[in-house]
Amino acid sequence: MAGVLGVWFVPRLFASTEKKPAAQAAVSVVLAKVTSEEVADSIAGIGTVQASASVTIRARVDGELQRILFSEGQDVHAGDVLAQIDPRPFQAQVDQAAAQLARDEAQVANAQLDLKRNAGLLALDSIAQQTYDTQKAQLAQYQATVRADRAQLDYARVQLGYTSIGAPINGRTGMRLTDAGNLVRAAEATGIVTVNQIDPVTLTFTIAEDNFARVSAALKHGKSPLQVLAYGRDETDLLGQGKLLLINNQIDAGTGTVQLKAQFANPEHKLWPGQFINVRLVLGNLANALVVPASAVQRGPEGAFVYSVRSDQTVEVSTVRVTLLRDSKAVIAEGLKAGDVVVADGQAKLRPGSRINAGAAAKEANRPVARSGSPA
Repeated sequence: MAGVLGVWFVPRLFASTEKKPAAQAAVSVVLAKVTSEEVADSIAGIGTVQASASVTIRARVDGELQRILFSEGQDVHAGDVLAQIDPRPFQAQVDQAAAQLARDEAQVANAQLDLKRNAGLLALDSIAQQTYDTQKAQLAQYQATVRADRAQLDYARVQLGYTSIGAPINGRTGMRLTDAGNLVRAAEATGIVTVNQIDPVTLTFTIAEDNFARVSAALKHGKSPLQVLAYGRDETDLLGQGKLLLINNQIDAGTGTVQLKAQFANPEHKLWPGQFINVRLVLGNLANALVVPASAVQRGPEGAFVYSVRSDQTVEVSTVRVTLLRDSKAVIAEGLKAGDVVVADGQAKLRPGSRINAGAAAKEANRPVARSGSPA
């Protein structure tokens, strides 16, 4: 009898220790609705700022550099005198050429008088024809000499003008490369200073080869130059808005990219030559684009997806195709429709079928997706 009782009590003991599985707690998340709006269609790229023009100021004649007439980092205008080479040797050459010209012009005047007299004598048959012809040839020789003298004088004046070194463009000077008192030569490559034009500036950037067709189509159908937006490294600070100047005439087969150039007005000097820039090339606007917060888009083995909210406050995985990811927004081409509710934050604890916090859903579902202040 005791053995029978033992068998009966053991199952009862185990049965009493069993626990029912606890219901899964609702996960608190932030939700957002899929909205339909107009979004700027743009392509991202990277590039560097370049001066619109860059000129290294060099001596064009040999001589002593007497004066430096600019300060490093100074804004200069075309025609401003930046440096002065000792002009005295070149002024002496001008004076010498002028004296030579005056002497030869006097010879021409005298030869003209002789020719006039000989013409009268020849008419009276008082001199031979050969004498008259010789005098005429002599006058032509003197006249040729005068033309050579004038050319030499012009050349000497040009050389004298080179002693005053001016800025050929508007821009800003860099570091001084030589000091007053040094002997400078026209053959030297170092120069005196470099002037960079920084307003406007140009921006050279690259985009993926796959985007070339879109850019080409936008250029073909657009009525004005495409807009280019320049951002800093964090892609949040808009540094300038410019226009596309050109697409390079070939694609780099090694990198699979194509190079483009844009021009930017730069009155506040936010863009600086050599600066690394994130670029957005605006191709146009996408009408009725489906937009969700970028944080809603997750990545998995099968690509991009979002957690969609069902009517019973559980979530399911919806595979989506993202055509544009910009700032805090993602433009969805497939997988969602306007009015759908998705999880914008808190996805870490979610699984397909997870229940979400109903209070959070009611509070956040109707909150509109924040619009970005930038069109890029």
